[in-house]
Amino acid sequence: MKSIGIFGLGYVGVVSAACFAREGYRVYGVDISPTKVQLINDGLSPIVEEQIGDMVKDAVSQGHLSAHTDVEMVVSKCDIVFVCVGTPSARNGSLNTEYVERVCMDIGMAASKLDKKLLLVIRSTLLPGSIEKIVIPAVESGAGKSLSEVAEVLFHPEFLREGSSVYDFYNPPKIVVGESGGGMGAKKLIELYRDIDAPTFVVDYKVAEMVKYCDNMFHAIKVTFANEVGQYCVEADIDSHEVMKIFVSDVKLNISEKYLKPGFAFGGSCLPKDLRAFNYISQASDTELPMLRSILQSNQLQINRVAEHILSFGISQVSVYGLSFKKGTDDLRESPIVTLVESLLGKGVQVNVYDKFVNLAKLVGGNKAYINENLPHISNLLLNDINDLNAPLIILGHKPELNLLEKWIAEGKQIIDLNHPGGRFFRKKIKDDGSTI
Repeated sequence: MKSIGIFGLGYVGVVSAACFAREGYRVYGVDISPTKVQLINDGLSPIVEEQIGDMVKDAVSQGHLSAHTDVEMVVSKCDIVFVCVGTPSARNGSLNTEYVERVCMDIGMAASKLDKKLLLVIRSTLLPGSIEKIVIPAVESGAGKSLSEVAEVLFHPEFLREGSSVYDFYNPPKIVVGESGGGMGAKKLIELYRDIDAPTFVVDYKVAEMVKYCDNMFHAIKVTFANEVGQYCVEADIDSHEVMKIFVSDVKLNISEKYLKPGFAFGGSCLPKDLRAFNYISQASDTELPMLRSILQSNQLQINRVAEHILSFGISQVSVYGLSFKKGTDDLRESPIVTLVESLLGKGVQVNVYDKFVNLAKLVGGNKAYINENLPHISNLLLNDINDLNAPLIILGHKPELNLLEKWIAEGKQIIDLNHPGGRFFRKKIKDDGSTI
C-alpha cells in the first residue's frame, strides 16, 4: 500500500486525506495543532463539509488514516508528501508564506535522513516564482544539502470548492503539475489520479503557480461582473437573472475561450463605444460600477505600455504591418493600432503602414469619418507595396505570412508582435508552427 503524508489538516488537507484514504492509500496527516490531530484520531473531522465526517470516521476505523505531530516519523514512512498549509494575507496585502517555509524546512531536515529521495508536492496557493524563491531554499536550509540530494519538488494546485469538495476531488476541471523537468515525480503524482478523467497539464513551476491565481481572479471578476450588471438592472427595473440566464447560454462567445488570449488592446465599432455609453447611463442613474468603469482605462494602458516599449528602442522610424482593428477587415474605427500610430507620431517617430485590406478610396461612412477625424494624414502613411516596409523596427498589428517573417528576420529587422502581451520582441528563430522564440 502506497503511503501518503498530508501536512496541514485544514480544509484542503483534510479533504485530500479523506479522499486518498478512501482510495485505499495509507494516509498520515500532520498538523501542529494537537486538537486537530486528536479529532482525526478520534474519527472526527476538524472541518464541516458534506461527506467528509463519514469518510474520516471510516478511514480511521479501517486503519487507512491517522494524524500526528511528528514530522520525521511521517516523512520516514511516506512515498509522497503533500504540503497543504495555509497562506493567509499579511497586513500589507502580501502573501504570508511563513507556514509553508517552516514546514518545508522541517520536511527537508527529515528528508536528509532518508536513504531515498522524497517526492514533495506543494498544494498551498503560492505566487508565481515562490517554489524557486521560497520552497526550494527552505527545503535545502532544513536539509543542509542541495535539493537534488534529498527531494524532488512539484507544485500541484487544488481546485476544490467548499461545499462540493469531494465531488471536485473526483471530478476536477483539470489536473496541473508544475515541475522543473528531468524527474519522474510528475508521472508518479499523476498515477494517483489514474481513475480520474480530467485534462492533465505538466508545466513549469511558474505556469502552474499562475494558473491557480488566474482561476481565482477570474472567478472574482465573474462574481463582480454579475453583481455590477445586477446592480444596474435593479435601478433600471430589469430582471437581472433573466439577463444572465440568456448571457451564459452563449457558450460560443460568452462562456468560452473567445477573447481570452492575451495580446493587444480591444477596439472596433462596438466594444469601446458601448462601454462608454453604459458607463454614462449608469453614472446618470448614480449607480457605481467601478469594475466596468475601469475597463477602458485598462485598455488605454495596454496601448501606452506598448508605445513606451517601442520608444525604448530609440529608433526614429518604424513600419507597421496591419492597421485595422481586426485582420481581414478594413474597419479602422477605434482600432488600437491607429491610436498607437498616433501616439508614436506625437513623439516624433516616422511611421509607415501597410494593410492590404485598407484602401482609402473605398473607405465610406463611419469608417471614413473616423479616419478623417483621428488620422487625417493617413494617406501619407499608407504604403501600396509591402516591400516598402523598410524601417529597422517592424510592428506587427496583424499576424503576417511565415515567409514574410523569415524575410524580415533575415534582413536583420527588429520585430515587435502586438498579438502578444506588451508587444513581445521577436527572437531570431522560428519554430515549425510559425511562432518565434
